[in-house]
Amino acid sequence: PPSTSRILPGALGGLFSRLQSPVPTVRAFSTSQPSHQVAEPVWNLGRLNHVAVAVPDLAKAQAFYKNVLGAQVSEAVPLPEHGVSVVFVNLGNTKIELLHPLGSDSPIAGFLQKNKAGGMHHVCIEVDNINAAVMDLKEKKIRSLSDEAKIGAHGKPVIFLHPKDCGGVLVELEQA
Repeated sequence: PPSTSRILPGALGGLFSRLQSPVPTVRAFSTSQPSHQVAEPVWNLGRLNHVAVAVPDLAKAQAFYKNVLGAQVSEAVPLPEHGVSVVFVNLGNTKIELLHPLGSDSPIAGFLQKNKAGGMHHVCIEVDNINAAVMDLKEKKIRSLSDEAKIGAHGKPVIFLHPKDCGGVLVELEQA
């Protein structure tokens, strides 16, 4: 066993030894490819754009971040095409997106029925080529909640990846 097993007993030792193992390159490029084949789509993850939090009372949550924590907070913006009203809390290096249901068929309404006090809904990570990311992830059998990217709250294309394929986390990818 690796030396970390002796230092860190039990599950942690196994975790650290796995983390130290070399990771195979996922998007390897071969110059010996015949020219008629199309190369794999190339895309990269970027920065964390925001963490979205579903809230049962948007005004109360907005006041908390603004008045208690002193954050720069936007006005509420209704997004009927997404079934939500949003408030953005600017943290400098990223944002918190406060989500509140708008309309009867809001996806956030169902979330709040199960989580009465609200809670973390999703994380949004920027990508440099959302169309290539969607194609690549489909090939890797990662499900998305829609067939193609839609325009999101920031006016840019976004797609949501199924939480069952992402370690239990709803992941939104957004074109940088």
